[in-house]
Amino acid sequence: MEFAYYPGCSLEHTSKPYDQSVREVFKALGITLREIEDWNCCGATMYMSISKTVAYAVAARNLAIAQHMGCDICAPCNSCYTILRKANRYISWDPKVRDKIFSALKAANLTYDKQVDIRHPLDILVNDVGLDTLERRAKSYFDGLKVAPYYGCQIVRPVKHFDELDDPMTMDHLLSALGADVVPFADKVRCCGGMLMTTYEEIALDLNNELLLNAEESGAEVIATACPLCQMNLEGYQAKINEKYQTKHEMPIVYFTQLLGLALDIEASKLGMDTLVVRPKDLKLKSKDKKVAA
Repeated sequence: MEFAYYPGCSLEHTSKPYDQSVREVFKALGITLREIEDWNCCGATMYMSISKTVAYAVAARNLAIAQHMGCDICAPCNSCYTILRKANRYISWDPKVRDKIFSALKAANLTYDKQVDIRHPLDILVNDVGLDTLERRAKSYFDGLKVAPYYGCQIVRPVKHFDELDDPMTMDHLLSALGADVVPFADKVRCCGGMLMTTYEEIALDLNNELLLNAEESGAEVIATACPLCQMNLEGYQAKINEKYQTKHEMPIVYFTQLLGLALDIEASKLGMDTLVVRPKDLKLKSKDKKVAA
């Protein structure tokens, strides 16, 4: 199994632990990730606010390079995943947009005549590798660790791909297979505010406070996410949220790939666990021979 790997800007910098854990988990499972050579920013939502055609063309450059690699794309960042898929859809739907995108690609000596698929690691792990295989390959398990699965608002939208729009379950099933106690979390696809934290901080702080409160009320000991921006907002602003709302949040926010990596007995530092701002006190991780592993 091989994919053209698109880390995106976040995973190269602020969300390096996500990149580390994805690479380590896939390596442990024998899945090859070939990083797209000279990839460029997907544009996120910023380019869309200026020119959709330019935004699609910028995203399509990555698609064209991946096509010539002969691989579908693995894109861990929820925003990158959504934008690359959106560019693909518009190339299919709108002939006028497609012609402009292809003209831009031609100027860069690129073609994109056979669409590649864009896959999220969560999709690949659950639907390609399979839960049975992951459970079998795991050398340790989480002995009842209470986890709130937080998908964020982008991974299942705007159209259904690999999970349900309102109540996705792939991460729930994955964490359960690893022995975690997945708590009911009604806010699993609620927005964290995204980049509002840099423009309308008051709104973003309120959104993240509600997410943390609801996870705590569900009994969660940790929140597992698949989105770099969600992870940063929920983890990095807890001190400011506590100051503003007189709360006492101390909730670890981890990537689902970090938890899977620990179950596969990958060294914690290789998964970026040592970089967490809020460190888990006890992940209740035990080896399958019942000896405490961590």
